[in-house]
Amino acid sequence: MSPLSRSPYVNLLAHSPIDRLAHLRDRSEWIEQVLQSGTARFLPTQGSRSLVHVSNPPRPALLSTHELDDLGASIRAPVLLGIREERYFFSVPVGEDLPLPDSFEFRDLRPLAGLLEPWEASLLAYARAMAIWHRNHAFCARCGSATELAEAGHARVCLSEECGRRHFPKVDPAVIVLVARGERCLLGRQASWPEGRFSTIAGFVEPGESLEDAVRREVYEETGVSVSDVSYHSSQPWPFPSSLMLGFLAEADSEEIQLLDGELSEARWVTRDEIVSGETLLPPPVSIAYALVREWFNTEPGFDLDSQGESGPPVWR
Repeated sequence: MSPLSRSPYVNLLAHSPIDRLAHLRDRSEWIEQVLQSGTARFLPTQGSRSLVHVSNPPRPALLSTHELDDLGASIRAPVLLGIREERYFFSVPVGEDLPLPDSFEFRDLRPLAGLLEPWEASLLAYARAMAIWHRNHAFCARCGSATELAEAGHARVCLSEECGRRHFPKVDPAVIVLVARGERCLLGRQASWPEGRFSTIAGFVEPGESLEDAVRREVYEETGVSVSDVSYHSSQPWPFPSSLMLGFLAEADSEEIQLLDGELSEARWVTRDEIVSGETLLPPPVSIAYALVREWFNTEPGFDLDSQGESGPPVWR
């Protein structure tokens, strides 16, 4: 049995306190009442970006109906996100030409997530994923006809009378794994990444494949290393654009590295000392990849990844 911990870990963007109210999404009259109530708050989205207050730190713009009107935006195609502390949250798409005062700005979530409160980051991740899904599914995948929003934004219905197919949001499951062998872990890098930046091995699950089989296949395809003792660690919604990252720990049965599928430009076995020295830059702390590295790193007595150096561990941002 691997010495790595099997305890559940809650990653950023996960464990949202929002009640999604899935059982109420098809109650159109109730939705309309909530939209007109003083308890509704709206998060404008522009493409994949969300509106935030320009402050230090930035805060999501969760606007009342009156505040939304003041911006010149309208309640068009609202998506019910849920309720928290007696406030109902909706995301609403707005046009690229919406004029904004200096106190507001549309920003992408990836560099923003680590600056937000955990529940805010989770809410924006939810809104981002839904906005991208709606943008990509304006037409029916079966017949090509236009679709329209339904179920408070959690479905789209084909407008063709001959088809009428209902489409629902889907996520792409992807495995991500920290492979260890003795006092070293296996990390890889893509050619497009900044120099020195490495991360854990990851890839999408294929049809007819279990998660454990996907872990073994991805590690072997990308690095030529065989693994065993695959165990689940934690998960993270990753709306870039619509993945669910399923984190695992595994033990390597071999050491020789071969870049078989060409996805990585380099892979190497890394020690804790190489991480501490800054020779190997890690993924940002908001990612599950960092959490997996930390799980392995901290199993050695006296090592604590989060406390390395005055400003934290060496990471890529």
